[in-house]
Amino acid sequence: MHSWIDGQPATAVNLQNRGLAYGDGLFETLAVRSGRPSLLEGHFARLALGCQRLGIDADLALVRDEVLRYASQLGDGVAKLILTRGDSQRGYAPAPGAAPRRILQASPLPSYPEQHAELGVRLFECQTRLGEQPLLAGLKHLNRLEQVLARAEWQDSEHAEGLMRDGQGRVIEGVYSNLFMVRDGVLLTADLRRCGVAGVMRGALLEQAQALAIPVQVRDLAFGELQQADEVFVCNSVYGIWPVRALAALNWSPGPLTRKLQAVARTLLET
Repeated sequence: MHSWIDGQPATAVNLQNRGLAYGDGLFETLAVRSGRPSLLEGHFARLALGCQRLGIDADLALVRDEVLRYASQLGDGVAKLILTRGDSQRGYAPAPGAAPRRILQASPLPSYPEQHAELGVRLFECQTRLGEQPLLAGLKHLNRLEQVLARAEWQDSEHAEGLMRDGQGRVIEGVYSNLFMVRDGVLLTADLRRCGVAGVMRGALLEQAQALAIPVQVRDLAFGELQQADEVFVCNSVYGIWPVRALAALNWSPGPLTRKLQAVARTLLET
């Protein structure tokens, strides 16, 4: 399927685009099944927050309409929405009146091994640390060099994901997922006010946990707390939930709360 730029089929972006030059923009990755994007409201809530924080004056109603039309034509796959500040000459200062650019790209739904969801995955302990920048924390902005460097740390097929920590060694997230722990029936996940990406599936699971009366704590997580965790899992808005079975010498088994939320995540992606 063709990529779209500003609602029209296109194969190239202007070389003066600020997303290309400076990573000046945002993106969302949406799973599409039977022509319908999953978790659409969550994706657009995060996109709106990102536009507000970065000062990008985008017509989100127009963007939403384009995403729905694109997904309808895609059928099944992954739609990547990139929203940049637009085009400008060299220099950090945005051009007055520059119109945001809307880019849509399609790819097939990834085919992950079934054992990832059933038996769990092994995490690689990344040495790349996440820098703290509260203005950008939580957003899916275009500068993902920390994740690029972290993902380059392993090439084997034994590890399906990597664990990322901040400069103080606190547990934050996976390279392309969010991380949860379970201890004594309490669901734990990292506070993302300093760094990290507030995943759409993460947000949906936190809402569902509240509805199911599951105790939740969103706070700083020390690395040592992984040793005390009863269950660990990672999640994102494409595959749902993968239990974590190992990290270095640490081992876990998929537990009852992981399985319960895994079923919830599956439903969220299918509706």
